[in-house]
Amino acid sequence: MAAWTAHDIPDQSGRTAVVTGANSGIGYVTARELARRGARVVLACRSEERGGAAVGRLLSEVPGAHAEFRALDLGDLASVRRFADAFGSARLDLLVNNAGVMALPYRRTADGFETQFGVNHLGHYALTGLLLPRLMETPGARVVTVSSGLHALANIDIGDLNSERNYRRWVAYGRSKTANLLFTHELARRLAATGADTVAAAAHPGYASTNLQSAGPRMEGRKVVERVMELGNRFVAQSAAGGALPTLYAATARGVRPDSFTGPGPLGWRGAPKRSWRAKWTRNDVAGERLWAASEGLTGVRYEGLKS
Repeated sequence: MAAWTAHDIPDQSGRTAVVTGANSGIGYVTARELARRGARVVLACRSEERGGAAVGRLLSEVPGAHAEFRALDLGDLASVRRFADAFGSARLDLLVNNAGVMALPYRRTADGFETQFGVNHLGHYALTGLLLPRLMETPGARVVTVSSGLHALANIDIGDLNSERNYRRWVAYGRSKTANLLFTHELARRLAATGADTVAAAAHPGYASTNLQSAGPRMEGRKVVERVMELGNRFVAQSAAGGALPTLYAATARGVRPDSFTGPGPLGWRGAPKRSWRAKWTRNDVAGERLWAASEGLTGVRYEGLKS
């Protein structure tokens, strides 16, 4: 795995992939490289303007690619349902739960959830559940959820999932990324219990240069912090193309195991994809079941056809 690059992506002809948050950063690179290898790619993005521009850029970089924009706002469960309804019974081989927000000031989604938990976890939980029948119908399908090495900042607090008692932006971010890994763990367990061959895996980009780092400071007008983030992206972070490799590996490489966690090596912040360290609490069956039950109650989305 140490030398794995985008050139090692197997032929994706005939496959259909949905990539959330694909208008920029590692999401865009993931969509572009899948399209380059022959996949039909749906760029699922909140902004029609940015999503449409991303499709145009992708088609200019990969002439003849099959790519399209479809509107998806993970902070609005009605939008998630509209996306899934419009997708209908079309073939789906790969769902990449990539979109996310990081270290924002306290905000709530359209449904009243704390934004980081609502977008990073609940939106993707609902989307995956609504699209899962299409995935389970497709031999060898995969769900890849993008977490972060910063999941190590905090375990979830099942009694305060929306961080209403004491909001600390980085702790809330860490909890949302832990939720991504617990979700992957529980989904993999339920798929195995059902006998499905759909693979649920997770990945993280390490420290990659994207718009994610500066969004929070920009929202609050914290110019100094925004500048520090920009300097880190320029001089320390790896490129978005490098950050996308773990996701692409988890999505396409042969032999990827359920509930695996792929990140950059050897230190976990840049480099070729490898198996990544994860906190032991992200493999806790009881916590996974409790988060699943809470997510089902909050979103109203039940995973039909899966054994618990």
